[in-house]
Amino acid sequence: MTLKEPKNIPTQKPNEEVLKENSLILHNDDVHTFDYVIDALIDICDHEIEQATQCTYLVHYKGKCDVKKGTFSTLKPMKDALIERELNATID
Repeated sequence: MTLKEPKNIPTQKPNEEVLKENSLILHNDDVHTFDYVIDALIDICDHEIEQATQCTYLVHYKGKCDVKKGTFSTLKPMKDALIERELNATID
């Protein structure tokens, strides 16, 4: 009995989009209150109050925090909504 070499099977379809995971980053500012930022994270990013509070403290003390992970198309509306509330957000 002889073993055949495995066929070269493509791992990705040619037209399939590669879904890269991105991070929604919230940056610190000296304008908004903790409560304002917490409320925004709950409303926009669907955080629980504990998670929103932790992220807010990280933003305050570290200068920025990764508040959400996902595809660019998922994070873009969240980033825009944070910016509409005059918060500083980027997608990395």
